[in-house]
Amino acid sequence: MFLWLSSLTAMLRCLLNVSDPRETRFMLPSVPSSWKHLLAKQLQSVNYRDLETFLAQEAEAGHMTLPPSRDVFAALRETSFDEVKVVVLGQDPYHTPGLAHGLSFSVASHIRSLPPSLKNIYKELHDDLRCRIPNNGCLEPWARQGVLLLNAVLTVRAHSANSHRGRGWESITDRVIEVVNRKSTRVVYVLWGEEAKKKQPLITNPQHVVIACAHPSPLSARNFFGSRCFSRANGALIDVGIEPIDWQIPDV
Repeated sequence: MFLWLSSLTAMLRCLLNVSDPRETRFMLPSVPSSWKHLLAKQLQSVNYRDLETFLAQEAEAGHMTLPPSRDVFAALRETSFDEVKVVVLGQDPYHTPGLAHGLSFSVASHIRSLPPSLKNIYKELHDDLRCRIPNNGCLEPWARQGVLLLNAVLTVRAHSANSHRGRGWESITDRVIEVVNRKSTRVVYVLWGEEAKKKQPLITNPQHVVIACAHPSPLSARNFFGSRCFSRANGALIDVGIEPIDWQIPDV
């Protein structure tokens, strides 16, 4: 009976995208192949080894790291380097267990109580492009069209926002921004909030477009609403003959 219950619990955790709080190891997965050679120097650095050590120590100390290890590089997995047309930059993953699944601002499709920032994103999307508010917060359809949903820091301790800041992720994600900056086709960078705006000096290619505005958090949403960042991003793509993004998230 115990073994059966343990197997059932493990299966449910997988379905619900939740890490086991008793897990004593946290192994980073391989970086997806389209990005791996571009990040090779950073992945082989002492900084990255220190990051791996830190994550292992977090697990050994009984701290849950989010998202689940398999989804740490989900943004790079869902959007290959060649496909990037838009970069939406967030700060770090949602720190409530069960929400984060590796894409900035996105939650797993079964989640029905959406984070406030995502609710505000949907409100602006409706006001900007008349998109219908969907019944879920999974932004994977954006990622599959070339929207790189990147966080500046790719992991977080459960219930502790910004807890993995300054531990080594920044050099990896800065490198992602730098290599995308070298693309020969236009990329639109959507920078929400002051932390995201700090990355703007990395975007030096004059053909790219930066759309910077307030963060969609309730604390700053009054300045986020009316930014029309979605239609502006599409306009910048259309101007150079690139297929625009269909921002409508379908129901599930």
